Amino acid sequence: MEKQPILRVENLKTYFYTEDGVVKAVDGVTFDLYEGETLGIVGESGSGKSVTSLSIMRLLDEKGKIVDGKIIFKGKNLLELSEAEMRKIRGNEIAMIFQEPMVALNPVYTIGDQIMEAIMLHQNVGESKAREIAIDLLRKVGIPEPEKRVDQYPHQLSGGMRQRAMIAMALSCRPSILIADEPTTALDVTIQAQILDLMKELQKEYGMALIMITHDMGVIAEMADRVVVMYAGRVVEYGEVHEIFKKPRHPYTYGLLSSIPRLDVEQEKLKSIPGTVPDPLSFPSGCKFHPRCEFAQERCKNEEPELVEVEPGHFSRCFFWEKLKELEVK
Repeated sequence: MEKQPILRVENLKTYFYTEDGVVKAVDGVTFDLYEGETLGIVGESGSGKSVTSLSIMRLLDEKGKIVDGKIIFKGKNLLELSEAEMRKIRGNEIAMIFQEPMVALNPVYTIGDQIMEAIMLHQNVGESKAREIAIDLLRKVGIPEPEKRVDQYPHQLSGGMRQRAMIAMALSCRPSILIADEPTTALDVTIQAQILDLMKELQKEYGMALIMITHDMGVIAEMADRVVVMYAGRVVEYGEVHEIFKKPRHPYTYGLLSSIPRLDVEQEKLKSIPGTVPDPLSFPSGCKFHPRCEFAQERCKNEEPELVEVEPGHFSRCFFWEKLKELEVK
């Protein structure tokens, strides 16, 4: 019997209605997430990664609207649930870590109060038991002296500590899915490595599925089993990590991989992708990537390619994906 995904996102379209026009931030995104796996979502700023995660959580601001698609979690379409039903899932079964803990943590409440609130809300325990659980969680995420830290405010903790506190809060209800949106961006490299190791350990211990959102292909290489590459609100490539790193089948993925510094080969100069991410209010016609693509031809300017399966489980949105065979990343 075929394994069923714990989460299936189907043809998700999230648009923002602004004074200047409609921004198609997420435009027909589809992917599956299986129990216990790590799915990476990667792309430059403005590619639609974070809006995808906020859509899953149904945490869009008033200008944002999910106009089409399904988000199936354990057989239920989250887009059909009432706000009250969604609140039972949000933070309890699906939790999220944001990239800037100083914004996500409330500065006027202690770290302990904020973790305890989630525990008391979803786990039906009293204050002293919730405090005990909160201290235990802080210890688990590697915060020294948790009995003292539990009564401190966010500003009294370093950036790395705040990020650990956010992870503790997200794990307080043992969610089935943890969404981590750029969880290490604001941290220095050594702390970044510690946080990623911690997340791997906790994922193993709790058996949860993880969606890792990042612009960093290095983080994807270290953390993910499968990867969704996004560009201009679309999925442009999707497949297993080792397959995509070895055999990218979209020029955008190839560009992202070519711009990573390598220690195992001598590089004269790092490649970069020319141009910038297009303005979401005026995406180019045809393939959204064609103005920046070295393989673009006339057809790419006029027609948008479909996402096609180029090898089993490996999908690409490119007419000329076969040309990349000659350029496989060494």
